[in-house]
Amino acid sequence: MTRHLSITLPRLILGALFLLSAVDGFYFIFTGGRIIHPPTSARGEEFERALIASGFFWPLLKTVNLVGALCLLTNRAPAFGFALIVPVITVIVGFHLFLNPQGLPMAAVMVVCSLLLMRAYWPQYRGLFEAERV
Repeated sequence: MTRHLSITLPRLILGALFLLSAVDGFYFIFTGGRIIHPPTSARGEEFERALIASGFFWPLLKTVNLVGALCLLTNRAPAFGFALIVPVITVIVGFHLFLNPQGLPMAAVMVVCSLLLMRAYWPQYRGLFEAERV
């Protein structure tokens, strides 16, 4: 039961959030419409428009979201999938802290899930932080 609450549930929550984000993003790329669009401040919308206007970044971001989500949801290489989306989560938290405070509750959910998964997958990441022995 503890494993379920500390690993499986956060993995599925983040996987579902990032899958929804990817599907919505690709829907926007292909149709110009939205499936979901939570309330966003004017500065937040300006930031999002800039990402889309770059031409390359929005599809790249949504591809990373999709690959990370599928890894988490299928439990195939979940540590890799989580490593892919951690930088995205970092930007999302900053976005909500500085540009769109009404999204802070969702950012907090992402942070809690991330901390639980970081603890669970730490053995896979440990080697990245150890000094190299020559």
